[in-house]
Amino acid sequence: MRPVQKTSLADTATEAIRAEIISGRFAVGSRLPNEATLSATLGVSRGTVREAVRVLASQGLIEVLQGSGTYVRSAADSRRTLDAARHASLRDRFEARCALDVEAARLAARRAGPATIAQLRALLAQRGSSDAGDRESFIARDLAFHKSVIAASANRALIELFDFFSASIAETIQATTAGDLPEPDMAAHVAIVDAIETGDPDKADAAVRRFMAPVFAFLDERLEA
Repeated sequence: MRPVQKTSLADTATEAIRAEIISGRFAVGSRLPNEATLSATLGVSRGTVREAVRVLASQGLIEVLQGSGTYVRSAADSRRTLDAARHASLRDRFEARCALDVEAARLAARRAGPATIAQLRALLAQRGSSDAGDRESFIARDLAFHKSVIAASANRALIELFDFFSASIAETIQATTAGDLPEPDMAAHVAIVDAIETGDPDKADAAVRRFMAPVFAFLDERLEA
């Protein structure tokens, strides 16, 4: 690594370490050089190195184990992946959202208890209609409901994926509530919760696919036009 420029030191140090991880020079599973070594190599203070480590740890690239050291956990550049996902077509983003929602609903049907069902119904009541109030507030409430469906799956990986794609998912919700795409109505949302409550994964799967069908039909018509 080369010493970093004396501007935005924490950000630049973060990017320098990230580049070493992505390139494989700091391999997944390996321990990073200690704080003093990184400080000397990058030409920055130890405090700057600590801030860079904190940022990379929050992004899941490294993990700090007290008394052991700092280890590389992933070489995936999540920022580039998210950026690519956000620039995918609207159809692609809805398909990704549907895949998440379908699998989450199937798992929720197996795992959700009465308290979880009650919470989903409460969030759905809070969601209300897109005709009432501020649209941005409605989008936030709608996203909160769908995130709770994902959480009802009790699958940590699905929850993390939903959080990862949350910005793109919010954009898909905004597209439907802006009048450009058909918006699934309250009955379609209620049907998902009802299906989860039955405990039948196939019914939950079908409810989500019915929920998304009008949007896909509209997108297909627009592509053919």
